[in-house]
Amino acid sequence: MGHENQQLDIYRINTKDRIDKKRVLIIVLIILSIICISLAIFFVSRTVSRYKEYKIYEQQLKNLQQEEAQEQVRIDREKQAKLPKLTDEGRQNIEKIYKSDTKRAFLTFDDGPSGITARLLDVLNQEKVKATFFVLGSNVEKRPDLVKRMYDEGHYVANHGYSHKYSEIYSSKEAVLDEYNRCNDAVKQAIGVPEYNSHLFRFPGGLAGGKYADIKAQANELLSQNDIIHVDWNALTGDSETNDLSIDFELKRLNETIQNKNSIVILMHDSPNKSVTVDALPQIIETLRNNGYEFKNFYEIIK
Repeated sequence: MGHENQQLDIYRINTKDRIDKKRVLIIVLIILSIICISLAIFFVSRTVSRYKEYKIYEQQLKNLQQEEAQEQVRIDREKQAKLPKLTDEGRQNIEKIYKSDTKRAFLTFDDGPSGITARLLDVLNQEKVKATFFVLGSNVEKRPDLVKRMYDEGHYVANHGYSHKYSEIYSSKEAVLDEYNRCNDAVKQAIGVPEYNSHLFRFPGGLAGGKYADIKAQANELLSQNDIIHVDWNALTGDSETNDLSIDFELKRLNETIQNKNSIVILMHDSPNKSVTVDALPQIIETLRNNGYEFKNFYEIIK
């Protein structure tokens, strides 16, 4: 009898063990399920979060690309606006440069860039006036940074030839065109705009008169055939008339030469020995304003 009870107890124990193992297995499965569900929720949540972050990043990238595209359009427009284009209207405007129903003044500076150019640009910037610089190619090569500054600040960079040596420039009509092209190449290099062409030339010494008058006339025809026009001046400050310059002298010559003229192209010089012109420039600008002149540059003429 005792033996039978012992077997029964063993049976009961085995049954209990199986039940406990089943419970343990169920608990383990539940725990594993919870872990799997938690991991699934975590990964789904992270995926959703990353997707949202990606969409935000994608939108930011799209916005940035749109801003960059708009900025490039703005830069291209500004660049095109600074590229002179000689049209029939521009030619007609040059022909009528000294005629206007309203009072206008073109400040022009020959022979630069030089050691006084930065000061000239500072004054023009302070006075909020745009000017036209007839630069020499040989000087452009020495001071390209100043030409770049002229261009960047909205001044018109025009052409005064390369050497300013009359015997070289006026050796033939072809030599004049070559001087123009050499200067233009130097300007393009300085401002970093390969397609730049001012289309505007000022003959050293002016177009009219002198012993090179015939060559100048022939060269003017040749330049015109190559879409290059010229302009002289009808007013000045006398800064090339004497070595004993003073502010009073320049103002006096200015007042003498602007009388009864609505449209004036004023000759001044950008060279080391013309520092008085820089000193006089604020008063020159004030005098012109007091006389009712509005300042222009040749971007408004050659278009």
